[in-house]
Amino acid sequence: MYVADKWKDYEVIDTGGGEKLERWGEVILRRPDPQIIWPLTKETAEWRSTHGHYHRSSSGGGSWEMKKPVPERWAISYENLKFHIRPTSFKHTGLFPEQAANWSWMMDKIAGAGRPISVLNLFAYTGGATVAAAYAGASVVHVDAAKGMVQWAKENVQLSGLADRPVRFITDDVFKFVQREQRRGNKYDAIIMDPPSYGRGPSGETWKLEQSLYPFLESCMSIVSDNPLFLLINSYTTGISPTVLKNMLSMTMQPRYGGSITAGEIGLPITRSGLILPCGILGRWEA
Repeated sequence: MYVADKWKDYEVIDTGGGEKLERWGEVILRRPDPQIIWPLTKETAEWRSTHGHYHRSSSGGGSWEMKKPVPERWAISYENLKFHIRPTSFKHTGLFPEQAANWSWMMDKIAGAGRPISVLNLFAYTGGATVAAAYAGASVVHVDAAKGMVQWAKENVQLSGLADRPVRFITDDVFKFVQREQRRGNKYDAIIMDPPSYGRGPSGETWKLEQSLYPFLESCMSIVSDNPLFLLINSYTTGISPTVLKNMLSMTMQPRYGGSITAGEIGLPITRSGLILPCGILGRWEA
């Protein structure tokens, strides 16, 4: 288990009954979480007096009940990195704080490489990993199909004081982008990917992680440099074991480059119970 336990501006205060109570800076939010199948021991006043509570709808989706005024967006920090937070209509806030365990790891890898490192961040969302890699000194290409998420990532880079760093923002289908990079002969020293469980491409192509991840990973091998530093896969798809990601990396990266592979769960500490909230899985290849 890789635990993101160095946060000061974020905290999982308590969990239970399918929900988590979180602190984002000064804002307290209550959100559902499918991993929390244990009961809530006690619904304290803190649970009832949140700034916002996201309610699931029986017909799918859901909505926020805002009980106290909050800014349209606000900023939180992780070490020297800064991120804009905003409750969205689909439950999320624009940041997955458990990924801080990966940010610290990749910053150490990049800073310790002793050479220029080029990073490709695929399915890059609002750019947590992009900000971390740029801060550590890498040149970064950030690719996501959602224009709004790419704009949010640009603003996170600027918020962290990294506007002058070599970061390219690409709004595009990641599969088509990788194919074009293959034709151009472009290579990367590090690749980060956080693929969805399910999705559709711009021409109606279907992405289902169980069927599509391995072929996509294999296609990325042609854009890995001759001296790669790391490759990181994150997954939030339920039912996929960390060993699956380890096996895939063992079949793609290791035969070509040697190195070492680790895989496991990623999680967050729960203040009130001392337990760990599992949030997803990862597989890491490193030189």
